[in-house]
Amino acid sequence: MSLTFHTSSAEETIELGKKIGSLLKKGDIIAMQGTLAAGKTTITKGIAKALGVNDEITSPTFCLISEYEGKMPLYHMDVYRLEGGEDFINLGVEDLMYGNGVSLIEWSEKVMDELPKKTIILRIEPVEGTTERNITLENWPHGEIN
Repeated sequence: MSLTFHTSSAEETIELGKKIGSLLKKGDIIAMQGTLAAGKTTITKGIAKALGVNDEITSPTFCLISEYEGKMPLYHMDVYRLEGGEDFINLGVEDLMYGNGVSLIEWSEKVMDELPKKTIILRIEPVEGTTERNITLENWPHGEIN
């Protein structure tokens, strides 16, 4: 299933993230795609809130993987600095992706060949010169989002 949304502000993007997060299940993997400053970390903040994470969510650009505890673990990965799929696998991500939590992978375009077919793709496209975003979910297995 493919779903498309439009948000007008960071707050609306976080609210959409909460709706998405409330439907996620153990083992879900979200491949996040979008340009620099598209809103990947912003939507992650909402997903984390829905999963009961109380920690502040920041971009994991320099640490590569941030792990948060909530109703289930949240693994927030940023693969921007990796060379490709082999580097990704060498991080030991398989234990995380196939574990008891939810994995969010920023800059996933670099490692798509290493992700399972069930991976949910979340594309964020900023509307130039505004705070608006067009957000698309592909391969979404959890029904409608209201």
